[in-house]
Amino acid sequence: MSVRQTCLALGLIALLFPGIAHAAGSEAPARPNILFIMSDDHTKRAISAYGVDLAETPNIDRIANEGVLFRNAFVTNSICSPSRAVMLTGKFSHFNGVRDNGQPFDGSQPTWPKMLRALGYQTSIIGKWHLKSEPVGFDEWQVLIGQGEYYSPRFKNKDGIDQYDGAYVTDKITDIAIATLEARDKSRPFMMLYHHKAPHRNWMPRADDLDRAEASQFPLPPDFFDTFERRPAAKEADMLIADMFLSYDMKLQPGEYDTETGSGGAHHLPNRAELGESVWAQDYARLTPDQKEKWDAYYSAVNAEYQAVKDDPAALARWKYQRYLSDYMGTVKALDDNIGRMLDYLDANGLSENTIVVYTSDQGFYLGEHGWYDKRFMYEQSMSTPLALRYPAAVAPGQTVDALVQNIDLAPTFLDYAGAAVPQEMQGYSLAPLTAADTVNQGPWRTGLFYHYYGEPGGWHNVPEHYGIRTRRHKLIHFKGEHDHWEMYDLETDPRELKNLYGLAEHADLQADLHEQLEALRVHYGDPHAGH
Repeated sequence: MSVRQTCLALGLIALLFPGIAHAAGSEAPARPNILFIMSDDHTKRAISAYGVDLAETPNIDRIANEGVLFRNAFVTNSICSPSRAVMLTGKFSHFNGVRDNGQPFDGSQPTWPKMLRALGYQTSIIGKWHLKSEPVGFDEWQVLIGQGEYYSPRFKNKDGIDQYDGAYVTDKITDIAIATLEARDKSRPFMMLYHHKAPHRNWMPRADDLDRAEASQFPLPPDFFDTFERRPAAKEADMLIADMFLSYDMKLQPGEYDTETGSGGAHHLPNRAELGESVWAQDYARLTPDQKEKWDAYYSAVNAEYQAVKDDPAALARWKYQRYLSDYMGTVKALDDNIGRMLDYLDANGLSENTIVVYTSDQGFYLGEHGWYDKRFMYEQSMSTPLALRYPAAVAPGQTVDALVQNIDLAPTFLDYAGAAVPQEMQGYSLAPLTAADTVNQGPWRTGLFYHYYGEPGGWHNVPEHYGIRTRRHKLIHFKGEHDHWEMYDLETDPRELKNLYGLAEHADLQADLHEQLEALRVHYGDPHAGH
């Protein structure tokens, strides 16, 4: 099929099956409440509903078990601010104006919270915003400043800034969210963005959870010491766990190590060691004396292990991996506990039946795959994201959906369920038909996903701009910049994306087909550089 024919086929699907984008999947009561839970950097591997035993997440699992678990959910651009802008607008980065973390979100553009507010919803956002502009379209908002702090967090609101000395951020976000729901106008449906900092770097667990994973030994991924053959962009990326800061990431204190050897993902910064140490000193200073006593008792003991491995690079990398995952899972525990608090509040107040609860993350994250932490790449661990939806009044429990869905679909989905018209400029589809128990009426669905990461000049981690297509089985990626190279993977035979098939003669037909499909998607989504 030619590019033109593929574009026509995509257009015909939109014309012949408008229900994909705009029709709810089953009879539902009018004006449901909406609670949209988003975490930061939470990978599916750290959610037990996905069948992985790294973490127990009974409350996130409850959302999935009492509703729908999406097994193939992905983002359009795996980086924090762009992902949040996509969520608000239902449009790709090149249309919503936020291509990287340095660009502020233009609050004057249409968003689904604004549209629901105009329909009478009481709207709020509590927690992480991270869009370099003040929230617009919300009756109530209390948001973290920038990335926010794990301890003694500061929140900005319409009246200024409040600091909660001694509070733990995940607990405090939930306190504020529940108080906001308690004070709401109960004659109106509510829409709340309940957005968490956790489990974002630098993974500071709650003081009372520090010994939770003391005996844990997390299995080392088989590609932890990846050598990156035929993947030059991956080889030059600066996100190895082996290079994490001893201070900021590992929580060692001055005197517990001789020299800060980690780059922390910024080899190009001349003062990177001093940066890690200074930021860690600021974070540690936010703990209360009681919290510091618990912190020091735990970390002084586990960090003594550093002395036994510090002179062996491979052993040190493995030790850093265990410490990283233990801290990451500690923040996940607090996250899941607080989601349980929120679900219990809905139950106790008779709100569960007619409230749509969605759980997702702004993107996935690496937990040692390829030896990495962080995100950005189009590879599976960072392009994929968890997604679960519960709506007892209209969605049967215990469902799983394998269709390819993307974060551009969230805005149309919320509007659809609320009975609002979905603007044509939104580029996603409502997921409501996929949540219908009667799968016969779900109709056709997309066969490929478009992705575009724009890089961050002068930023961290040295990941170049790249774009590509992911189908049910294959992936084609074009890396721009110095190397300007292509990669192609068969996800069925090579799920870890270790063998680049691009340019191999035996895969020439597949390569040509993926090129056509990719160009068709670029045209379909209005990529300004399509055809070049």
